[in-house]
Amino acid sequence: MMIKRALFLLFFAAPLLSTAQYKSGLSANAWVDSVFSSLSKEERIAQLMVIRAHSNLGPDHIAKVTNDIQKYNVGALCFFQGGPVRQADLTNAYQSMAKTPLMITIDGEWGLGMRLDSVTKFPYQLTLGALNDDELVYKMGLAVGEQCKRLGVHVNYAPVVDINNNPNNPVIGYRSFGEDKTKVARFGVAYMKGMQDAGIMACAKHFPGHGDVDVDSHYDLPIVNKSVAQLQETELMPFKALFAAGVGSVMIAHLSIPTIDSTANRATSISKNAVTGLLKDQMEYKGLVFTDALEMKGVAKYFPGGTIAVESLIAGNDMLCLPEDVEQTIDAVKNAIKEKTLSWDAINEKVKKVLKAKYELGLYQWQPINTENLLEDLNAKTNEIRFEAAKNSLTVLRNESKAFPVTGKRKIAYVGIGIAELNAFGKRLKEDKDADTYFFSYKDEDPERILTAIKEGKYESIVIGVHDYNLRPANNYLISPAAVKLVKELQSFNAVTFVFGNVLAISNFCDATNLVACYQDDDITQQAAADLLESKIVSMGKLPVSVCGFKPGAGIIHGGIKPVRASLPPNKLDAIDSIVADAIAKKAFPGCVVLAVHNGKILYNKAFGNYEYGSSPAMNVESIFDLASVTKISATTVAVMKLYEQGKLDLKKRLGNYLPAVRGTNKASLQIDDILMHQAGLVPFISFYKETIDSATGIPNPALYNDKKKPGFEYRVAENLYLRNDWEDTLMSRIAASPLGPANKYVYSDNDFIYLGKVVESITGMPLNEYVEKTFYRKMGMRTTGFKPRAEFAVDKIVPTEKEEHFRRQLIRGDVHDEGASMFGGVAGHAGLFSDAYDLAMLYQMLLNGGVFNGERYFKKETIKLFTAYHSKTSRRGLGFDKPEKDNAKGNEPYPSLSASPETFGHTGFTGTCVWVDPKANLVYVFLSNRVNPTRDNPRFGQMNIRPKIQEVLYSVIKN
Repeated sequence: MMIKRALFLLFFAAPLLSTAQYKSGLSANAWVDSVFSSLSKEERIAQLMVIRAHSNLGPDHIAKVTNDIQKYNVGALCFFQGGPVRQADLTNAYQSMAKTPLMITIDGEWGLGMRLDSVTKFPYQLTLGALNDDELVYKMGLAVGEQCKRLGVHVNYAPVVDINNNPNNPVIGYRSFGEDKTKVARFGVAYMKGMQDAGIMACAKHFPGHGDVDVDSHYDLPIVNKSVAQLQETELMPFKALFAAGVGSVMIAHLSIPTIDSTANRATSISKNAVTGLLKDQMEYKGLVFTDALEMKGVAKYFPGGTIAVESLIAGNDMLCLPEDVEQTIDAVKNAIKEKTLSWDAINEKVKKVLKAKYELGLYQWQPINTENLLEDLNAKTNEIRFEAAKNSLTVLRNESKAFPVTGKRKIAYVGIGIAELNAFGKRLKEDKDADTYFFSYKDEDPERILTAIKEGKYESIVIGVHDYNLRPANNYLISPAAVKLVKELQSFNAVTFVFGNVLAISNFCDATNLVACYQDDDITQQAAADLLESKIVSMGKLPVSVCGFKPGAGIIHGGIKPVRASLPPNKLDAIDSIVADAIAKKAFPGCVVLAVHNGKILYNKAFGNYEYGSSPAMNVESIFDLASVTKISATTVAVMKLYEQGKLDLKKRLGNYLPAVRGTNKASLQIDDILMHQAGLVPFISFYKETIDSATGIPNPALYNDKKKPGFEYRVAENLYLRNDWEDTLMSRIAASPLGPANKYVYSDNDFIYLGKVVESITGMPLNEYVEKTFYRKMGMRTTGFKPRAEFAVDKIVPTEKEEHFRRQLIRGDVHDEGASMFGGVAGHAGLFSDAYDLAMLYQMLLNGGVFNGERYFKKETIKLFTAYHSKTSRRGLGFDKPEKDNAKGNEPYPSLSASPETFGHTGFTGTCVWVDPKANLVYVFLSNRVNPTRDNPRFGQMNIRPKIQEVLYSVIKN
């Protein structure tokens, strides 16, 4: 209530925005000159100050900030702790009263959640440092930038590009990308570019490098005893990279570096040698230069009051972060000018530089922050990025006794160190493996209690989770000697040790026989760790620092399809690149992903082109595609196989045995195996959508569709288009009433698989999408495979298909391309499944493995052999699966390619997709494209035989 009352008084005391400073019609130089000329000398000095602001403090704090804005016209605020809506309200209030628009800054290295309650934190930089590429780092930078933009923040003091080359560093540690200077530079650039692409100024810190210290500059002045040559070789390297890439600002650290400035107690932040000499003159940096917080004891204890601000400006800094007192600082600067240690020319130059930055950040046309749905918007992308970072950073450092993956039925114990109740990791082990659970806090002193229980339990597997320790190294991360002893003693029981948090704490567990680094201790990381333990995902992470004798880059690839390329002669696969490049050049499709797995190892995995022609995102190997008819085998057929194997479905029974709705129609007597082979006599397809188009207007009939989801209209067909719920009955009645052709004649039909999808739902009592996700995709760790991807993924991860004119009148993206499947709400037996190439390959590697994947059995070998064999006398079909032409070698048009063995099985999709498995060659081939973009009426894809040509290249390589 106190803050609300303070805000009420602020809003009613604030002047309206009517000054020329807020008019948007001026050029940058004109605006800067206009604002500059309106400033008094004292206000010019104040424009160089960044003052502290909180949204969790009371009226006294708000009154002080208000006074500094109204009385002195300070240039910037740095927000710290509080809440998002409160900060937005305060920002609006402060901006509305400011004579000159305020630059709003924040120290949000892992996003706004670093400072604000209710905003979810993004991963720490050390977590990102365990990744193998910088794409996710860029995405996080972009998402953090979008967060800042939404909350009216203009500058984020990130990324940290200090090199983590001192494990005892009390203040940097997990805030750094790691020990490898090249990776720190590369990831720093990626993070910076992401933020700046969102319109937020990034800030490289802490120049010239705060990594190799063992004193916290918040409390004292650290000393770096390195030569300038050493600094140039190591610490300065990431800064050079960010400067070259165009970072908007840099923050100067409070460090004593005698080789740069030997003056006693003179920190780099107030050293002219460091700021002007090294940064501006030698490294030619032209962006904004911020001091680190001037209230920090590392510098404030030696230069109290306004003295430190004067020294900072003399050194060459542009903006003073958190000076102790605004009025005192103004007076000190004026006295320095009077004494000619500073000049008005220098001050004026800095003020114009700051104003120019404000213009470029859009402050010439400031708009109030809209708080509606603010929290939802700020958290929109966080969990997706957290999950991707977690699953791709987990690092297996040692697996000597092959104690994991933990698969099958074993007697398992979970020992949770540092916790007193089950967390997400422990719950997964309890639920999935029926593990017995034990807890040992850092206050416990006697590990014998647990050791005795473990001995008596005669467990086959022991899983240790080390949790809830401090991120900083002081007092050994608060990990107790008794806890260290317990973990050491448990190693004799063939344990697997997962360490959750700052990876440097692993130094306590160097003797662990089986050791996994998990870089954060949150629910998403714990879930990913459980997936890794059960081999549902692959460990991809690489150690970013040195610990326990492991060097940066250490890490064992474990689980899933091995993400290592098979050994091949040079340039053998270049022919695939040429085929695809030619196809894109001739506009057969905008982009594609090609993946091949041979002998269980990735032979080829590459993305080409873009999402669309012209300016659009580049395709990447994690892009999610509409699989079209590949749905028939990847969802419906595998579901039918499972039900057959369980004895719940008989291939010789009739459709009417499973679907009451068809009884009394001529569809009731159709035999299930005939339906699987497309020889039941059903028509190929029905253009369901046509009867829902208003004949007068040519648009979807408003009696059947609504532009918003609401009760009665819940079947999403496309963006702003929802079909009436009861229309599904009409769709099924149209199939039931359709003409029936002769039996045993091959007619490829979508309606066959619409019926089979309904059979699966009737038997299981679950929607098709839920059944296959539960039975296969989630158990196997297939993160992207599923129906209705918009519910789970950001739309920019999903590849668009057609710019459809005849029905939905929009670019289809994240909604199924097939019109009929869209009218079923995106879930149908014949279409609607989406996936990236890697996830899809996992499903087919499982089938190639005889039904086993990562130690779990999904099918009997006999079931797979039955469904993937030839069964029809009149066609090449298996049960659900497509197969090569029986006379493939003699045919004029080999299908799917000339070298495919008769054992091969798979399917193609209308959107430009296919998956083929050749057991004889031990090969899985996945091709995903969006050849229907912008239109399905492009014949080049089929004319160029792109899929068969690539498949032949793969055969030529593995045969030789």
